[in-house]
Amino acid sequence: MVLVYSRCGDYYIPNLKLAKQPDKPVGRYGHMRQRYLKEYHPILYSSLILSEKLYPHLLEIEQAAQERLDTILPRMMEAAGVTEELKARDPMRWVGLMNTLKAQIEEIIVSELIYN
Repeated sequence: MVLVYSRCGDYYIPNLKLAKQPDKPVGRYGHMRQRYLKEYHPILYSSLILSEKLYPHLLEIEQAAQERLDTILPRMMEAAGVTEELKARDPMRWVGLMNTLKAQIEEIIVSELIYN
């Protein structure tokens, strides 16, 4: 591999380009993981950037978090008695319960996927 350099003042800087990355956007959990790595694991973060594995890693975290949310939420709704009947009868209670369940699931996702 031959590196090409550009002169910038008194310095020569290599012209580096990353390989083509997928156009799929990184979601909320992927961005949370990126901030965590950048702040608390800068060496791993730099290594992932230089090896061009950061973006696939963030997409994998996002996908795993969404799958976890989709599998846990229905089971927790059933256990808590959150049904369509409750939604029709008492919508405010239903919203409150749903928000509580989503917050609990997010805590699980953050502790298992983002900060691990």
